Amino acid sequence: MSMIDLVIEQRRRDLGGFEVGRVLPSAQRRMVGPFVFFDHMGPIQFPPGIPRSVDVRPHPHIGLSTVTYLLEGEVMHRDSLASEQAIRPGEVNWMTAGRGITHSERFERARAEGGKLHGIQAWVALPRDQEETEPAFAHHPAAELPTYQGSGLWARLIAGEAFGAKTPVKTFSPLFYAHWRLDAGAKAQLPAEYSERAAYVVDGSIEIEGRRFGKGQMLIFAPGKAVPVLACEAAIVMLLGGEPIGERFVEWNFVSASKDRIEQAKADWRAGRMKLPDLDNQEFIPLPPDPRSPGTPM
Repeated sequence: MSMIDLVIEQRRRDLGGFEVGRVLPSAQRRMVGPFVFFDHMGPIQFPPGIPRSVDVRPHPHIGLSTVTYLLEGEVMHRDSLASEQAIRPGEVNWMTAGRGITHSERFERARAEGGKLHGIQAWVALPRDQEETEPAFAHHPAAELPTYQGSGLWARLIAGEAFGAKTPVKTFSPLFYAHWRLDAGAKAQLPAEYSERAAYVVDGSIEIEGRRFGKGQMLIFAPGKAVPVLACEAAIVMLLGGEPIGERFVEWNFVSASKDRIEQAKADWRAGRMKLPDLDNQEFIPLPPDPRSPGTPM
């Protein structure tokens, strides 16, 4: 029996200023553990002086935590809790929307200097009993996160618990999220400890069960077995998963176990009842006329 249940190919989406590769949700698979959204941003080279229209203007979320994990570049985060934090490679900026938060993501450094942007935007759905929790924002420098290096593998645990390590990032359900860099020929293994697990190839290629997989592919694994991975060439791989938390509805930037709660959030945003970021309140993204799927990547 194969260890691989499913292979999802990223779908390219134009966000106005740049393209992303959207992986989750997909028609074949809506979630992996609590992970309900997964976008691969870039890599893109921004020239100096990019227009503000490239930025992600203030917009709302409910029922989830967001994490923007960068491999290259810098993004400025501002939210309705008065947070203002530059997101840089290797750091964790974990924003819990809970009952409601608004935020913006702006490419101010790239606008001033030019530069690359490359990273992953993920959303983690909250358990039902935590969907209305108080919103929060936490920043964790790279030095706070567990890392490992040896035998051609470098690894960082971004959030949750896995590989015998645990991060200081506050999460609300059992999960793991990790970043691997593998040299050509290096071997590594994904443990069997969670019932839902996936690996996304950011760059390079890997081999599992004699099959080769490359950039832009997410592999969903069957439960119960450790997964040996061989790097066919230098590769970057993101690992994610956890325990399932039940079905979730996703509409625009809202995630909930209740369709009625999403309708309420839409009405609140449309009526201006959600506070804009304290330091970025002069514009916002209007509610799309007929939102069917996640539209704002951050």
